[in-house]
Amino acid sequence: MSDKPKFEVIDRRKMKAEEEQEGKQQPATPPEAEPPSGGGPHLVVNESKSEARREPVPAATPQAAAGAEAELPPLPTAKESREQKAAYDASAQRLEDMVRAQNPAVGAQPQISFEHLVQQFYVSAMIQMGAGAQEGQRPRVDILGARTTIDLLAVLAEKTKGNLTEAEDKTLQTVLFEVRMAFLELTSMITLQSMTPPQPPPPQAKR
Repeated sequence: MSDKPKFEVIDRRKMKAEEEQEGKQQPATPPEAEPPSGGGPHLVVNESKSEARREPVPAATPQAAAGAEAELPPLPTAKESREQKAAYDASAQRLEDMVRAQNPAVGAQPQISFEHLVQQFYVSAMIQMGAGAQEGQRPRVDILGARTTIDLLAVLAEKTKGNLTEAEDKTLQTVLFEVRMAFLELTSMITLQSMTPPQPPPPQAKR
């Protein structure tokens, strides 16, 4: 059995078109409960009784799962990509304006670069290896998660080979070296602790 994770890509363009078509065919129904007062976002979950009594869907067979992986939605057109990019930029700008209105001291957010991506992987790997724990607290180590993050950095280095500037490549290679060294040190400690037999408790003094 393959350990490759199964995932499904959903074509949201098709879902949106179906929702708009259903909205034209079905009359609007009153909400079950009034939303809470205030201008903030809220979550409303409407579930009909028929849906609540619906029997669970049987698990897909391996053949069906493999076929689902191969079926991907069509690529967006150039026009769809431009419109989505423009809508995303406008939404992100509105969000930044809201944050700066509530915190005038906060300046404009820096433009995201390749170094930010590498730094994000570095921080995630170091936290998974126990860095950043508060003083007096035992570090929480996710050694398998750290290995996955480090492997993702290696994939990034392989896929971007020859397409980076000298500074970007130096940053990536340095970070990859550092997290691998930290991983080796941590796994050596874990191996040493597992091989050390437990020490018996000290004898209590007789009164």
